[in-house]
Amino acid sequence: MPEYTPKMDFQAGELLSKIEFPSDLRKLKEDELPQVCKELRQYIVDVVSKKGGHFGASLGVVELTVALHYVFNTPYDQLVWDVGHQAYGHKILTGRRSRFQTNRLYKGISGFPKRKESEYDAMGVGHSSTSISTALGMSVGSKYKGEKDRNVIAVIGDGAMTAGMAFEALNHAGIANSNLLVVLNDNCMSIDPNVGALKEYLTDITTSQTYNRFKDDIWNLLGKISKFGPNAQEIVSKIENGIKTTLLKQSNLFESFKFRYFGPVDGHDVIRMKKILEDMKNIPGPKILHTLTQKGKGYKYSEEGNQTLWHSPGLFNKETGEIIKVVPKEPQPPKYQDVFGNTIVELAELNPKIMGITPAMPSGCSLNIMMKAMPDRAFDVGIAEQHAVTFSAGLATQGLIPFCNIYSSFMQRAYDQVIHDVALQNLHVVFCLDRGGLAGADGPTHHGAYDLAFFRCIPNMVVSAPMNEEELRNLMYTAQLEKNNFPFSIRYPRGNGVMPDWKRPFTEISIGKGRKIREGNDVAILSIGHIGNIALQACKDLEKQGISAALYDMRFVKPLDETLLHEVFSRYRKVITIEDGCIMGGMGSAVLEFMADHDYSAQVRRLGIPDAVIEHGEQKELYQECGFDAPAIATAVLELLRESKKITA
Repeated sequence: MPEYTPKMDFQAGELLSKIEFPSDLRKLKEDELPQVCKELRQYIVDVVSKKGGHFGASLGVVELTVALHYVFNTPYDQLVWDVGHQAYGHKILTGRRSRFQTNRLYKGISGFPKRKESEYDAMGVGHSSTSISTALGMSVGSKYKGEKDRNVIAVIGDGAMTAGMAFEALNHAGIANSNLLVVLNDNCMSIDPNVGALKEYLTDITTSQTYNRFKDDIWNLLGKISKFGPNAQEIVSKIENGIKTTLLKQSNLFESFKFRYFGPVDGHDVIRMKKILEDMKNIPGPKILHTLTQKGKGYKYSEEGNQTLWHSPGLFNKETGEIIKVVPKEPQPPKYQDVFGNTIVELAELNPKIMGITPAMPSGCSLNIMMKAMPDRAFDVGIAEQHAVTFSAGLATQGLIPFCNIYSSFMQRAYDQVIHDVALQNLHVVFCLDRGGLAGADGPTHHGAYDLAFFRCIPNMVVSAPMNEEELRNLMYTAQLEKNNFPFSIRYPRGNGVMPDWKRPFTEISIGKGRKIREGNDVAILSIGHIGNIALQACKDLEKQGISAALYDMRFVKPLDETLLHEVFSRYRKVITIEDGCIMGGMGSAVLEFMADHDYSAQVRRLGIPDAVIEHGEQKELYQECGFDAPAIATAVLELLRESKKITA
């Protein structure tokens, strides 16, 4: 997808305007770095306040970003960011300042590091806890090639460090003896406040009076290492022994992985960070630098306000901190996530067996509503999707009914657990998959393209998607009924529904039963989920052209409504399937399988997400690109009515 560079609407400061690449940054004097940080932070504030995007995370690592690019020879030295919410400063310093205002816009630069976008983006990221594994692979690969002078740095937050994958990588790195530096960016936040034992452990380290009383002396000694030449390793060894025996009793977790642990240090002191990183370049083997930062640092309103809100605040007045919201004149439909959040509380009040689980996304999926109302029945397990699923399975073995809410793209990380720990045991776990389909500006790492396809092939699993808010409520109600004691998935998209008047009495939905939305004579359109509302608009547009299109809401990909499909293929020779999911293996494929199994003959056109990487943009832009917005659906119908082939896939 081609990128574009618009006319510059934002002016950088005097020093920042001279920096196109890190090589320019390295020409500056050390005492100019604080001013660079000030200008970089202001530039992020200027652009994000007008254009939107992730905010607090990037402000929190400005000094760290500047210090890393100043000390290390990037891109030869490879820098791997974890998740990438915090990489805006990195992008601005690595050749993308002029395009930064296109961040997350259709055909603009990505909101996350991306390999094909820049050689400085050593790895494309978007999901958490991948950085240490990636960096270790890079470091081992460089060592194998004989590149002894190449440094590899992974920057990971304390929230991402809670995931099992991060610990798997630490466990391997400790014995790989690679030249790896892990920078632990500790700000006690991911999107929501971090939870769990690791958070408490890191807090203990940062508040240890014994440790902090001596750390400055240690760093003063470390700062002299480079002057000792061949004796440097001996000095490091002595320092390590001293740390282990007297000071680092609280940091034995990292020492047990055979990492040299240094810190905690003030991540907002760029001069000191620069000196520490220079010294650490000369220390061989795996090492971890524990930096303390504040998310939203340097912008008053994010420092003092709700840091979850300032993670991605949308547009705001940079002078007053006021979040800019358009107040509609008419009542608006709610976000699907809020329908889930309120509905699970209603259901839990009726059914004491219901529990809520989310891996570190309580505000993103709105489980925070239940966490506030019923704190003993709702759990944020941290960034640990695999654990969330198997924890839910454990609850289900005790006769409870867990609603495990995970974004569709993050559920990919727990696929084995869904099969092994839930489906094979046939346990009553309800999976609510938020952000199903094209997720918008977050792009391909966050699109929930595959869940319909990868869930429908799992034995014992019910796979469903509501067309609107009322259907979501009723599917949730149906899923928790005692008689439906098997795995049950419900997927819904990011954003708003279509029903301002959505809070209606619960009604049970027959599992595997679709519904006819609209009669028609010329063609049958089969849809699944929210995209059916767009299909309905296409039917109305076609009617103006004299085309009579029937619309069926399938509701379930598994089990399929075979009675409905018999009706469709008995009446229609031209059929369109539509899904906000991958075409390969999705609902359309299931319909084709049914048609083949029952010897029906019809022309079928499948619409959905193609077998390609779909980049970022607004959902309506991506629907158009993928060919299933209302005009594209109407065009597909008209084309199908002119075709004579039996099957067009």
